[in-house]
Amino acid sequence: MPRFGAHLSIAGGLHQALLAAQRYGFTALQLFTKSPSQWSAAPLNPEEIKAFRSLRRQLGLPRPIVHDAYLINLATPDDTLWRRSVEAFVDEIRRADAIEASDLVFHPGAHSGDGESKAVRRVIEALNEVTARSPDSKVRLLLETTAGQGSTIGHRFEHLAEILAGLRVPKRFGVCFDTCHVFAAGYSLSPESEYRRTMCQFDRIVGLRQIRVFHLNDSKRELGSRVDRHAHLGRGFLGLEPFRLLVNDRRFQTRSMIMETPKENFPEVGDMDAENFRVLQDLWSPSEAKSG
Repeated sequence: MPRFGAHLSIAGGLHQALLAAQRYGFTALQLFTKSPSQWSAAPLNPEEIKAFRSLRRQLGLPRPIVHDAYLINLATPDDTLWRRSVEAFVDEIRRADAIEASDLVFHPGAHSGDGESKAVRRVIEALNEVTARSPDSKVRLLLETTAGQGSTIGHRFEHLAEILAGLRVPKRFGVCFDTCHVFAAGYSLSPESEYRRTMCQFDRIVGLRQIRVFHLNDSKRELGSRVDRHAHLGRGFLGLEPFRLLVNDRRFQTRSMIMETPKENFPEVGDMDAENFRVLQDLWSPSEAKSG
């Protein structure tokens, strides 16, 4: 079975995400190490780091996945913003390493009218600098597929392939495959024939081996909308079939699958993180996963 989890709140301290993961029974988790809407934050306290690491081991949870701050834009043509983004991303790597994160997920960024080709080159330049400045880092840096909203890049598989091909230390990188984003970008994930076609296309252009993490989100908007709006599993335009196919794909049975669905309660079901988790568990079938 894949490792199922969700993006969890750190309100009250980083350790709160670990406690929440234990309560839900998750086998994976994702978190921010600071407010995602701020450029900087106080360095993590050594005692906080020690306590987090100790509690994670005590609870028997896997190494967490970290998502970077939303303000970072490694594709921007604005030199001042680009430099600020690079510095912030280096700090994100340090913070992720401090809590022994396995992966750091990030969006490639937006070109703001300067064009996709130049944006890709800016991202490559930024990533080559951050890896040179963090040679001892253990965290894997994951390019996330995007919906293509506005001028963001990463909505075409070719963008990811070009970035990965330009990196000086490619072994430090991978991909996070977001179902809502891929669908909104125009890649169909059902019925099964379309799912297989999209996965074959990704494998040919990028390589399925590059995928280390999945973000499991339904979409509030239709196929090819280029709008990034997450919905609960089975309650959007994707429906349940893509998730059934994905969680039972034998190629991904060791991957982490993180829900980034809205944080809310529905009167008829209660906590939607718990409900979405139940949906995934019900969709997974040992016999189906084994047969592929």
